[in-house]
Amino acid sequence: MAEKIVEVNCLKHIYPDKTSVHFCGLEFCVREGERVAVIGGNGSGKTTLLLHIMGILTPTEGEVKVFGMSPHKKFREVRKHIGVMFQNAEEQILGPTVEEDVAFSLKNDGYPREEINRMVQDILEKCSILPLRKKVPHYLSGGEKRKVALAGSVVARPKLLLLDEPFSGMDPKNRTELMDLLNLFNQNLGTALVLTTHDLNILPVIADTVYLLSGGKIIFRGTVPELFEQEQLLTASNLEPPTLARLCRQLKERGIQIKTPLSTGQAAQEIYLHCSRLTRG
Repeated sequence: MAEKIVEVNCLKHIYPDKTSVHFCGLEFCVREGERVAVIGGNGSGKTTLLLHIMGILTPTEGEVKVFGMSPHKKFREVRKHIGVMFQNAEEQILGPTVEEDVAFSLKNDGYPREEINRMVQDILEKCSILPLRKKVPHYLSGGEKRKVALAGSVVARPKLLLLDEPFSGMDPKNRTELMDLLNLFNQNLGTALVLTTHDLNILPVIADTVYLLSGGKIIFRGTVPELFEQEQLLTASNLEPPTLARLCRQLKERGIQIKTPLSTGQAAQEIYLHCSRLTRG
């Protein structure tokens, strides 16, 4: 089994306005190369969890370990191995041109100029934005800005990539392209992913393990198929169950017993097999 690179045990955080967020219940962990999705209703603490893993927040109680270190105590050491992509890409794009923005962290870390140029060109090619290298980021489309932000986050090949609602507000084409890129980095570079999302329909494409936060606890940890069987739990957590999970439930209510599908293709196949059995019967 792959080594744990993130461990969060019974974390509690109190903000200055006295708002309190807990993460007791099930242990939260991320293993090398794993794709982890964190879901939950508004105010459940998804972003708070990411900020603790980054080392930006300090726990009031409990323990956070990233690569065996406390991220708030060993911030610089931990951040060398972490890439971060925020929900609003514009907030993390600082350079006057695309290539200068993507090179920003490498320059700060003292990489040689020739190596910076090589690494920047390589990641711009992988993200399919090399023609934008001389462009001013401010004038790019929303989807292009997300790709620039992603390129800057992974240019140094981090072992862990943290993403806060990375697909929020994206059109289907750009969302699919971004998911393809994330999966590419995960498969080719072994980059572990931890992302928060409200869109449960994308989970089969982007997640190996899912954590559900609700009521100050981690109330679910499991695979996507296991989550899709928990429609009542999702509804109680103020989340809309995935379309395919609702379809499966409605079919079962009508006496059609099929496995919960993870894609429209699987749904069609399950229904086809059910109809074939009826025909043979």
